[in-house]
Amino acid sequence: MKKSFAGVDKFFLSIVMALLAVGALFFTSASFGILAKNPDKFYGVLMNQFVLGLLGGFVLLYFFQKIPYVYWRKYAFYIFIAAIGLTALVFVPGLGFKHGGAMRWLSLGPLSFQPAEVLKIAFVIYFAGWLSWMKSKVSDMRFSLIPLIVMLGIIALVLLNQPDTKSFILMAVAALAMLIVYGISWKQLLLFGCILGVGLGALLFFQPYLRDRIRTFIDPSRDNLGSSYQLQQSLIAIGSGGVLGRGIGQSVQKFSYLPEPQGDSIFAVIGEEAGFVGTTAVVILYILFALRGLRIGYNAPDDFARLLVVGLIALFTIQSFMNIASITGLFPLTGVPLVFVSHGGTSLAISLATIGIILNISKHRISPKILKNTK
Repeated sequence: MKKSFAGVDKFFLSIVMALLAVGALFFTSASFGILAKNPDKFYGVLMNQFVLGLLGGFVLLYFFQKIPYVYWRKYAFYIFIAAIGLTALVFVPGLGFKHGGAMRWLSLGPLSFQPAEVLKIAFVIYFAGWLSWMKSKVSDMRFSLIPLIVMLGIIALVLLNQPDTKSFILMAVAALAMLIVYGISWKQLLLFGCILGVGLGALLFFQPYLRDRIRTFIDPSRDNLGSSYQLQQSLIAIGSGGVLGRGIGQSVQKFSYLPEPQGDSIFAVIGEEAGFVGTTAVVILYILFALRGLRIGYNAPDDFARLLVVGLIALFTIQSFMNIASITGLFPLTGVPLVFVSHGGTSLAISLATIGIILNISKHRISPKILKNTK
């Protein structure tokens, strides 16, 4: 096994393992709320998370870290098109189904998952490939900003009709991070920011549920039994945890109070059981994950690898902090899960496969001395 992972960034892998350990511990604890109401569902949830998600994810991580990253660039366009097609299948009767009022799920035999999780990764791969292909032409908006807007427009047609606004926003912000790293002009960045702002404003106008979340963010007490309920219960859970928490497994809010305690609200369970100390430790782990991931990108051997790592790390980090910020009232509720921790077997497996891609790139890092001389 040591030879199989030879050359990978061990510190980065250790951070991921630490986050997975935290996830396994608090996911199991949060799921006891299900056990109290439906024991059969409880065991099904655990099997999905630990067998499909964790065990299946480790298998994918192992194989993906062995695939040379150059192959992702070679087949980037086909991966992106396939992911668009897969995501569009949610609108096909008998394949796609609704959950939580949105048509985001796809059922293929015994497997059900959100294909948008695949699309996010595919988009980052393709956009990293596009920017590295264009090279010096990126300074021209016809080869950078305009193609990006076209890509996001195609993605919007598929995602916003589900609706899945959060995935679209994550991809747009990840693309912004990649553009910044690649060094396009501030003029283009400002223009992209303005276009993104106008687009978000249009979404707020046409999507009533988004306006409702903004109102709840501005006034968390406006509808304690309706749109504000999840935030109110999350804040009660975190507040009751104090400095050191009630103790692992001792959460009260996970029983009939917190909506989806093993899902979007799991950070509130961590706050109640592990307190301020525990939540701070989790936040530090995500910061270390981001910093070490960016270091891998900085030392990557070429533009494609560098952009790919930055985009993938941005996806994971932004999603995680969006979850934490929304549960603590610092950001409107988004419904995004906490990466490596929240419920979702296929999502966890896809995340670990993506970590495998980053680990493969970490094998090809160049020394700071060589990197300095190439600038």
